[in-house]
Amino acid sequence: MKKPEQRAGKELYQHYRAMSCARLWQEEVPRYAKATERERLDQVSLLRALGVVFAESGTEEEKRDLRAWLRDLLQDPQEKVRRYAMNALPKLGAGTEEEVALLSVLKKSDNSREKTYLSRSLDKIGGQATLDLIERDGVLGRHTEQKVRAALARGESATRLRLEVPLEFSSSERLRIHLRCRKGLEIILREEWEERLGEERFRVLDLQPGLLALTPLRAFTLGDLYTLRCHASAGFVLGSVPQEAGVEELAGVVVSPLSQKLFHTFTEGPIRYRFSYIRGEPARGLVQSVVDQAFAWAPGLLNDARQAPWALEVYPRPKGWSLELRPRWSRDPRLHYRVQDVPAASHPPLAAAMARLAGACHGASVWDPFCGSGLELIECALRGGVSRLIGTDLSGEAIEAARSNLVAAGLAGLNYALHVADFRDVVSQGYLGPATLDVVISNPPWGGGFASWGCAIFTRTC
Repeated sequence: MKKPEQRAGKELYQHYRAMSCARLWQEEVPRYAKATERERLDQVSLLRALGVVFAESGTEEEKRDLRAWLRDLLQDPQEKVRRYAMNALPKLGAGTEEEVALLSVLKKSDNSREKTYLSRSLDKIGGQATLDLIERDGVLGRHTEQKVRAALARGESATRLRLEVPLEFSSSERLRIHLRCRKGLEIILREEWEERLGEERFRVLDLQPGLLALTPLRAFTLGDLYTLRCHASAGFVLGSVPQEAGVEELAGVVVSPLSQKLFHTFTEGPIRYRFSYIRGEPARGLVQSVVDQAFAWAPGLLNDARQAPWALEVYPRPKGWSLELRPRWSRDPRLHYRVQDVPAASHPPLAAAMARLAGACHGASVWDPFCGSGLELIECALRGGVSRLIGTDLSGEAIEAARSNLVAAGLAGLNYALHVADFRDVVSQGYLGPATLDVVISNPPWGGGFASWGCAIFTRTC
């Protein structure tokens, strides 16, 4: 049950939270600056509201002025005021000046709670000065050190996933690869694997709803796995642990020889990953403890929730947890053509699976009545054998997106026509004539709960 002062503070925060940046800055900030020490403590919720409101709607100039005012409050004689000021700063695009100000407070503080909050703020905005202090004086702890190193790595060196470098392994090594797709598409994914990769390079270990498990039989590249278009993700199984596994057991899998071999083979630049649980709630603080321990054992592996090129995911199993390492693409290499999008567009692997269902038909003419951004048409063309594409959609925005994507896919030389039209009018408007189609493929705009279901209708004259 909340204390009366906590309830009052929450109500006051909501009161300030509803105000505009102008009113807060022109009325409430001057009033707070003139307040007594007791009044500043009672109204400290203003600082929290300022950070949120200005982060959401303040201009860069307004944020700059507010940061300067909050930096001054870091010297306030009351610890609670300083703490609220340091919490607000990272929300406002804080940089070197704020880092220096926070480090100045840290050097003078002997309050353990204040140091904890300083550490949390420096987790978000700390840079080289913070790292120098950690290395020199051993302060703040490994969690903050990892956060700062990850931020510096993110800012200074581009990390790239390497598609072309082969992973070499001995006959005694065992590697399990999970290709995940929508439930119901696993049979189509297996057929694609047989066609593109084949049993000489990979062997199927298991087939489950939404999953195809493979093991490589010889060296392979990340690019080999992404020749397949019907899977949503590819993950490498690092190992399993029992349900009651503790920090060291989990961290041991994170930094295992297999994990580091995959990281170093397929990564160019600083190695950053994001550790998370899939369909399961970890014990409070477990994730942080695991990544901190992993960093202590392998400082070259940096946990980073922001734009990390790798995801290290924990999946539930009947008697424990399975840890998988998955590439996180800023742009999926298979979807270089997807330069424009529209709301409710098809899931690309679903579009690829529908194109496979349509089958190869040399010289085929393909129509998508509800083409959206053109994914089904493009995937049909990339399969080969298509001579003509026709797309119709009621949305002019969708037609423009489809046109841009067709060009980006290198299909500009293909015979294609895109029309803003109701599919029921294509014959009367002269867009289609008798016996001019071989394939009709579409993911119709069903709406509601049907939106995730693909649908393909095929006719064939070839």
